[in-house]
Amino acid sequence: MDYKYINKIDSPADLKKVKLEELPDVCAELRQFIIEALSTNPGHLGSSLGTIELTVALHYVFDTPNDKLVWDVGHQAYAHKILTGRRDRFHTNRQFKGLSPFTNPKESEYDAFIAGHASNSISAALGLDIANSKLKIKNEELTRNVVAIIGDGAMTGGLAFEGLNNTSMDKNNLLIVLNDNNMAIDPLKGGFTQYLVDLTTSTSYNKLRWWIYKAASKLHIMNERKRQRILRRHTSLKAMFSKHANNIFTGLNIRYFGPTDGHDVINLVRILNEIKNHRGPKVLHIITKKGKGYAPAENDQTVWHAPGEFNVASGERLQVTGDGLRVPPLWQEVFGEKLLELAKGNEKIVGITPAMPSGCSMSIMQKELPDRVFDVGIAEGHAVTFSAGLAKAGMLPYCNIYSTFLQRAYDNIVHDVALQNLHVVLCIDRAGIVGNDGATHHGLLDLAYLRPIPNMQICAPRTAEDLRQMMDLAETLEGPVAIRYPRGRTAKGERLEAKVQYGKGVKLREGTDFAVLSIGSIGNAVADAIEMAKGERLEANAPSSLSIAHYDMRWLKPLDEEILHEVGQQFKTIVTAEDGVIAGGLGSAVLEWMADHGYTPHVIRLGVNDQFVEHGSTKELYHMLKLDKEGICESLLQALEK
Repeated sequence: MDYKYINKIDSPADLKKVKLEELPDVCAELRQFIIEALSTNPGHLGSSLGTIELTVALHYVFDTPNDKLVWDVGHQAYAHKILTGRRDRFHTNRQFKGLSPFTNPKESEYDAFIAGHASNSISAALGLDIANSKLKIKNEELTRNVVAIIGDGAMTGGLAFEGLNNTSMDKNNLLIVLNDNNMAIDPLKGGFTQYLVDLTTSTSYNKLRWWIYKAASKLHIMNERKRQRILRRHTSLKAMFSKHANNIFTGLNIRYFGPTDGHDVINLVRILNEIKNHRGPKVLHIITKKGKGYAPAENDQTVWHAPGEFNVASGERLQVTGDGLRVPPLWQEVFGEKLLELAKGNEKIVGITPAMPSGCSMSIMQKELPDRVFDVGIAEGHAVTFSAGLAKAGMLPYCNIYSTFLQRAYDNIVHDVALQNLHVVLCIDRAGIVGNDGATHHGLLDLAYLRPIPNMQICAPRTAEDLRQMMDLAETLEGPVAIRYPRGRTAKGERLEAKVQYGKGVKLREGTDFAVLSIGSIGNAVADAIEMAKGERLEANAPSSLSIAHYDMRWLKPLDEEILHEVGQQFKTIVTAEDGVIAGGLGSAVLEWMADHGYTPHVIRLGVNDQFVEHGSTKELYHMLKLDKEGICESLLQALEK
């Protein structure tokens, strides 16, 4: 499509050549460009549609990349990418070897900090701002503005409040833009959310204060010292207008501006120009609508957070069903349906999720038993410790957190759950390779970081039925239990193997050449790889047939020692396979056990080496890592030669 404005914008310097009154047209083009691009190359739609006017205003007012924009939750930043020289490559966004799904300093000098996990912008931006004040070039202090843009529910995270507290303590000039859309992926809940709602309905005081300050400044009768003295003394004036006039920000000595319409780009430019050079920390509170400008996205903000492919004109989402056969359920759907079943049979069971009820399918239970599901906001550490408190008092919490986000709750798992051996069931969604969201979202570390924790019990299902049975079994155990499973659909045509038992694996295939020990859903690729390797040997007229034993370990902790003794006695070569880092995972556990028990097999570990994995489709990434059936087949044939 021929765009009058954005086709000529390759940098913020080009944007600044546009007349102020033409900026709404630039915003309209950006909105249409993003909608068209994401209709065929899926991504995070709603969040970026809601921040278009803000993005244009920020780049119009500030001198980026000298001035630093720190985005919180990087899926707000699509317009930012387009305006900073990446328009022609935007069609590769989230694709293998294409643009990063989030802001990434390795990709562009305009990306000040990486943003994949929520609530880090204030802390990171404060560090940048204070560092700027310490650094000097040619004996002159650097002149640089730093802006933290926090939104999409990120203010419900504890790290954001830690950052605010530090901002109020140390000398800085940080500008925090609070993008308030009352949403994360699902609608936000909690006291702070209601607090922001109250602020948006109590504007009289803020408007009056802002008008007085501007007028007095122009008359040269107001300075910073006088302003602070007035704010401290005239609390009664504040109380006349609003119970929140002395709000949490001003209470922390952070100057508060707003709330204001986040979709009025001309007014945003005016406000930012007026406040950008004010000394000291400040907050600009803007009100936006997630999915702004595209009716389907506005009307169903949860679904259209990341809708997949869709028809722009009709708003119809395009569901890809592959071969037309019955589509296997998603792993999270299996979890959600089973959790509801368990909860109906045990009134002590409750569900806890950090702002992801629809993503993890806890919404299934939430719909029928709303008083027993707790969406705690983007607060993973709190979710775990809250679960610990529930368990200590006799409840049975099933706490569902994506693997990558569970990293943020590590101390809570160790100190609050495991140390007291509390019965908390950690349901770890999106384990392994998750695909297009990339390095910030892959769940590759969980097996390795959970295994050293005393009292922790860890299992991973290969099939949907395994997951159901593991959730059943977790109900009957004592102490913390972790069940980790991947993103995507369960395996088609799964066979029903032996019933899941505590600490026990299952032999899937007899063999004599060597043994493969797998854990979790990667076992399906292993099974296919064994068949492929056998076929390749037959086609090559190999002198001997291929005979590989395959064990699904099911449990990482405790390990099935009966299986380990069996393979230690029978095989000189053992291959382990896991969809996580090999340092500290199943392969490491097997090596340690074999050494401790006097066995000396040659152990080949398949998994992810010491690296952060880039973004791309799950299929592409597993192929790159040689963890798909073709790659595993190649490794098996090499093991046979050894």
